[in-house]
Amino acid sequence: MIKNNASGFSRRKFLQTSMSGLAAMAIGPSLLSMSRPLHADISALSPLQAPDALGIRLPVGFSSRLIAAAGQRLRKDHWWRRTNYRWHTYPDGGATFATDDGGWIYVSNSETVNFLGGGASAVRFNAEGVIEDAYRILGDTNLNCAGGPTPWGSWLSCEEVDFGRVFECDPYGKKAAIARPALGLFKHEAVAVDSLFGELYLTEDESDGRLYKFTPDGLNENGSLNLEAGVLQVASVDMQGYVTWIEVPNPRPNIFQTPTRKQVPESTNFNGGEGIWYADGLIYFTTKGDNRVWRLDTNLNHLDVMYDASTSPTPILTGVDNVTVSPGGDVLVAEDGGDMQIVVIDAQGNLAPLLQVVGQDGSEITGPAFSPDGNRLYFSSQRGSELFGSGSGFGITYEITGPFSDFLKVI
Repeated sequence: MIKNNASGFSRRKFLQTSMSGLAAMAIGPSLLSMSRPLHADISALSPLQAPDALGIRLPVGFSSRLIAAAGQRLRKDHWWRRTNYRWHTYPDGGATFATDDGGWIYVSNSETVNFLGGGASAVRFNAEGVIEDAYRILGDTNLNCAGGPTPWGSWLSCEEVDFGRVFECDPYGKKAAIARPALGLFKHEAVAVDSLFGELYLTEDESDGRLYKFTPDGLNENGSLNLEAGVLQVASVDMQGYVTWIEVPNPRPNIFQTPTRKQVPESTNFNGGEGIWYADGLIYFTTKGDNRVWRLDTNLNHLDVMYDASTSPTPILTGVDNVTVSPGGDVLVAEDGGDMQIVVIDAQGNLAPLLQVVGQDGSEITGPAFSPDGNRLYFSSQRGSELFGSGSGFGITYEITGPFSDFLKVI
């Protein structure tokens, strides 16, 4: 087995010699592209107000809009003008991508089985935020839960099934999706790309799941990472939180072979791996089984817990699930259950609720993602019902507009 516990020096040397182009490509597809200096404070967020017409509680100055509902065509600038495409059911993980005309695309997974429309869809907005189009970018897959954006502008969609796959998708709808089995066959949840060191980190939604790292086999001609081949490793964490990465002997087992998470006995269990996101040298991910938010320094290979509901003095966050991060290090965590909130955690560990969906207790919040300019936040209520306003439907996708930059740090 290959073990990797690279020193900071060797990793920095690799960065300097190999990855400058990839790091540059990271600018643009999401909130990570923002670069204006700002001093913000989540404690300045006002208490959540009474539910609005859509049943969403927001701080003062914020407003909500319904973007899409499962099975319905999306509304354009007027109620009678709609897209031809009908939005998918059970929306899950999502991200945004900038377009050349100043608009953006929001991509969303569909956590359902193949014959009911599993895969992923996209909705395109113009520069004013008006919906222009919606379309499918991935089909014929099962239980696509979360995933993650790449710095080169593609979407990685993950199947949350035994021996599940990762698919690389084109948010712009021009290229067919491609399976990436080199990233392993297991119950995938989400994936994040470290644009500095050119590595991918993956979570596994099992009670004895693992944290994985994939090192691609070099770069493609366009500067993107080669996801067709590489080395899949699993994390082994010592008592001080330092991580040793050990190669998985058989990353693509079949149903008669040992699952990836059981191939390296000394690897570390993570109880229900969920959302994962990369920002400024750090990987953030959640484990729903123990209500923890983790933080991995990818240069030092050091892991710590930045939030634990069982020990926090303000345990307002439970059912931790999908996650996104502002460049200043403010972590937004969506709840699966809990109080149906999106909660912000700042770099000092302070917590504040950003929003709450009421009347949909049978649902979960999924797919939080900012528009490229940081002024709009998208998310879904996975089992929300537009018709009855309950949590017993097939999914609703929302947009929140407001002064995010007043409260969330950007650098």
